[in-house]
Amino acid sequence: MSPALLLALLGITLALPGARALNCYSGVAETIRNVSEQPFRWTTSQVNCGEGLGCQEMVLITQNDPLLYLVLIKGCTQAANQEARVTDHRAGPGLSIVSYTRVCRENLCNDLSTSLPLWTPLPRTVPGSVRCPVCLSGEGCLSAPEMTCPAKSSHCYNGVLQLTAGDPPGGSSTSRLKVQGCISQAGCNLLNGTQEVGPISLWETCIPKGALTCYRGIMLQMSPNLSQDPVDWSTTTEQQCNPGEVCQETLLLIDVGPRSILLGSKGCSQVNIQGDFMHSRPPGVLVASYARVCSSDYCNSAASSSVLVNALPRPAPPAPGHLQCPVCLALGSCSQSSNVMCPKGTSHCYKGQIFLRGGGLTAPVDIQGCVAHPSSTLLGRRWSIGVFTVTETREGGAEVDEPLISSGAAPGPSLAWAVGLALALWCGAPSLLTLFPQDP
Repeated sequence: MSPALLLALLGITLALPGARALNCYSGVAETIRNVSEQPFRWTTSQVNCGEGLGCQEMVLITQNDPLLYLVLIKGCTQAANQEARVTDHRAGPGLSIVSYTRVCRENLCNDLSTSLPLWTPLPRTVPGSVRCPVCLSGEGCLSAPEMTCPAKSSHCYNGVLQLTAGDPPGGSSTSRLKVQGCISQAGCNLLNGTQEVGPISLWETCIPKGALTCYRGIMLQMSPNLSQDPVDWSTTTEQQCNPGEVCQETLLLIDVGPRSILLGSKGCSQVNIQGDFMHSRPPGVLVASYARVCSSDYCNSAASSSVLVNALPRPAPPAPGHLQCPVCLALGSCSQSSNVMCPKGTSHCYKGQIFLRGGGLTAPVDIQGCVAHPSSTLLGRRWSIGVFTVTETREGGAEVDEPLISSGAAPGPSLAWAVGLALALWCGAPSLLTLFPQDP
């Protein structure tokens, strides 16, 4: 990484001339490790800073046996000099947080290469009577193990620690750490009031008792035979609901014969509509949906589209009729269509659009195909399907009052999940730092 890129990454602007430009150790690292690997040591690269800038280093360790979370930053800074300082933000047993910060103005003075100043082997603890889920994760705590807390830890903590690094012009990046564990007092005060550690801003959010945790994700898939062949619908991404919300999972299937589309959503919702619906039956265009809401953690756990596909009728293939219609199915607008011989039992050609919004999706679906009645509406005048709000417009009917997808690009035929934030403070920035356990 170039010096200029690292400075932009940390949100640093060059100072005015007049002071000697220093060389500083430079690098970033963020990792979750086993506590037994402590203490650590590391090696870094070097960078020449702008005139007047100093060297900084910051280490933050959150320990939650058997895991710890370590963030380390070295580089250039405009901040005033600060002697090396070790701060215990929260002492164990149970959850503990400790940091090391320093700013200096001598060549390569930010030379801490080990976590020894922050490392204190915890003494054996007497087990208490409280049991809590224990987790440190940047993705979520889907199945956190429950452990017996030390005797001095009398409460369970359940929250999210948000870390933000950098300012314009380099831009800021945020990482979210899900934390569950044992603490000595109730309340949302994991950091004891600390809001900044070196170049990092800290923010804590506690999860209210009774609030649900649900699977989260969206799916867009286009391919033939989705009304017959189930596809994967599993995800490990999770979402913390607001009080009063429930978990939901919704699928909408549209099949015009040679092509089909499946749109899906999992997450939290205030909408409480569920059921299996056959909106438009064969022969001709098929539109069917599945919607479920539930009120326990991770209950929106359907692993495949079989929850919808297995409920569909499977009649024998109909004989061909005498009508030909253009057939097309597209996210956005149909630019091309092909004429096909409609199945027996259909008598008219359909051309219209379904606009769908909600559950993380906003998409217009253009549809052309065969239907049985001239006045057919594919949705039967429904305005909602599970978490989706839907509007149908037929050719010659009222315009849809919603904008089209601004990119104009239709997703490909693969399953796509929208995932939450991963554990990466500096997105796309390679670490300049090698971290490995140190022999005590």
